[in-house]
Parts: sequence; structure tokens; C-alpha cells
Amino acid sequence: MIISNRGSSFIRACCVSRMRHKILQIPRKKEDIVDIVFAARNMTSSCDKSEMVVPKEEVVRFIQQCMCKVGTLKEDAYIVAYHLMTSDYRGHFSHGMNRLQMYVTDIQNKNIDPLAKPCIVKDFKAVALVDGQNGLGQVIGQYCMELAIKKAKEYGIGMVSARGSNHYGICGYYTSMAMKENLIGFNCTNTSPLMAPTRSKKAALGTNPLSLGMPAENGDEFLLDIATTSVALGKIELAMRKNESIPSSWALDSEGKVTTNATDAFNATLLMPLGGEEKLSGYKGFGLATMVEILCGILSGSDFGPNIRSWKKSDKIANLGHCFMAIDPEAVSCGSKERLSVLLCQLRELPKSGKLPVIVAGDIERSNMAKVDKEGGITYHPNQIKDSAKFAEKMDVSPMKFIPKMSN
Repeated sequence: MIISNRGSSFIRACCVSRMRHKILQIPRKKEDIVDIVFAARNMTSSCDKSEMVVPKEEVVRFIQQCMCKVGTLKEDAYIVAYHLMTSDYRGHFSHGMNRLQMYVTDIQNKNIDPLAKPCIVKDFKAVALVDGQNGLGQVIGQYCMELAIKKAKEYGIGMVSARGSNHYGICGYYTSMAMKENLIGFNCTNTSPLMAPTRSKKAALGTNPLSLGMPAENGDEFLLDIATTSVALGKIELAMRKNESIPSSWALDSEGKVTTNATDAFNATLLMPLGGEEKLSGYKGFGLATMVEILCGILSGSDFGPNIRSWKKSDKIANLGHCFMAIDPEAVSCGSKERLSVLLCQLRELPKSGKLPVIVAGDIERSNMAKVDKEGGITYHPNQIKDSAKFAEKMDVSPMKFIPKMSN
């Protein structure tokens, strides 16, 4: 049984032992679950000593103004800004503010057209093919998922394949768009070759992330968002910012050997498949990355695998491919949300092997968002703050404004 203590009240979430037609009583608010995650995380990490945060709307303002400075339309700049803020809000700092300068540089180098609008190339019932026209990835991604959602509401399922795109941020953002419409969401993308496939010491596939999510009862949800490499390259960049070492299952050095040095890993850009070395089942991550490549690169007609532009080069456009799906669960069977609620509770209620409770995909992100909401804004690493201040001066925009953390 999970017990969440909030003030003087206790909220209990009880699992049913037999599903049949019983409705699960789960916490009525997402905070009832994230409190448990807070407690678990506090067992293993010390709290941040910083007392200043950046309000979410201020993060959006700063990014939007920077994007507009390089010719992005105001409405499209907002889409990018809100997406990057959401990444940081959810705790995915590798894909939030950390990516702003890369987008600006790509526009300045004419590798991204900030004025481009996606267009439909083929449209057949529940399926469509979209050409992003080398526009901003977030603008293309939002357009495609909205189209998939529209088709799912008409046909029960919608699938949109996209080509001619660029880096589009976190997959989970688009999945949550479908979830807000009470649909199952799925999306994935290929990326520049960063993964050294099992038994190789040369990169040939990207991090090729994928995401699947579905809403449950009473605000609960399952939201998976993972790379098919052991880690995204942005996590190695963050380790460099913090002068930290990396786990031995993340990357190889330029000689094809396992390394724990973040700088060596970043310079080599040879990420290991999900699982790490072959003896640790890394071939499964290799297989998943190839699956994503089929759905994104092969199916859409975009560049694929080792043919995609290198991450560190700007000699040609990226021409990335994406795949978006939305599924109406009610078109298949009734009561799926209730059954998912039962499953999620049963998983969280499993006997613990140690002190930490069992959590499901999306719980950590929800705890991060609850923390931001309680404190009144996002806490950034000092190095990120310093870099953003310098970038604000370079772009001639007002730097981000900080406020004191709100009391919890």
C-alpha cells in the first residue's frame, strides 16, 4: 500500500488483487504519486543549495526572443521555446536550454530554414507523408502529431511519416499531445550517426529515441521516452559542463574502447547501444535503433543511418525522418484506461528489493514538474546560467530574470 502524507491528510492507493470489472482507486492528483518519488530521490541525493529559479514563462520569453533574432516567425519561435522549456521542466536538461545555441547556429549557417512550413506530400485515409521543407523540427513535429491525432479521431488510428526535418527535441512532448486527447501516442526519430553498433568502432546509427504513452484514470499515466543508445549525447555534454565522469556503459573513446571520461566520449561521439557491451545485451539496443531507422528513415524517404549528416558537421542539411502515431483505445476495446490504472498501481505496489519504491515510466518527470511548480521556477546549473547570460549578450536580448524559490 502506498501512503502519501500531505499536511494532516493521508491518501491511500489500494491495489485490487483481481482485476475483473473492479475500478481501481488511485491517487486523485498527480502530486500524490510524485511525493513518493521525492522521498525516494532524497534518500540518494542531496538537495540543491541554489535559492534562485527561473519562472517557466521567463524561460519561454528568453528562448523565443533569441529565435526571433535569427529570423524565426514569432509563432514558430514560441513553439520551439515552449518545447525547450518543457524539456527542462520535465528534467530533460540535455534537450532544453542546452539546445538553443545549436538551433541558432544552424539557422545562421543556413542549415535550417526558419521560415519553412511543413506540407503534406501524400494523404491516404489514416496515413500521411509530410515534407518538413528543412524547417524547425519542433514546428514540423507539432504539425505532424496534430495531423495524426486528427486521423485517429476519424479512423481510430493515425500515422504520419515525416522527412526533410531537423532535431525536434524530446519525443515525449509529442506523445503527451496525443495523451491530452485521450489517445495513445507514439513517435520516434532518426538522428545523426552517434551509435557504434554492437561489435563496431564506427558510428552508423543515431540515438534514435522513441516514446509511447497512454493516459490512465484520475490523471495517472504511462509515458516512456528513451533513446536506443545507453544515453543521449546531451547527457555527456552536461557531464562535461559539470566536470563529472560518465558510467562505463555510455560510450567508447576514439580507439573504440570503453571510457568514463566525458570529454573523450564527446570527442569520439561513439555512443554505446542501450545495454552497453554485447555481453550486457547491447545488441538489443542496436536492434531497437534499427527498428526506429526503418520507421523514420527508410519509410519516409529521408536520409538514414550513416548517410545522415554528422552531428559535428554542417556541410549539408540534416534531412531527418520522424514517425508519429495516435491510437484511439476506445476504437479497440472499452475500459482500457481503467485496466492501465490497475497495472500501474500493481507495478508501483510490488515488493521493494531495497529502500526505493518501484516507479513506472513518467513518474520521475512528474516529480520534476511538481518540484518546479512548488518552487516557482526551473533550477539551472551554474554553468548553464553563465552560458545563457553570455548568449543573451551576444544575441542582444534581455537575459533570463531569476526569482527566489518559493517555500515548499
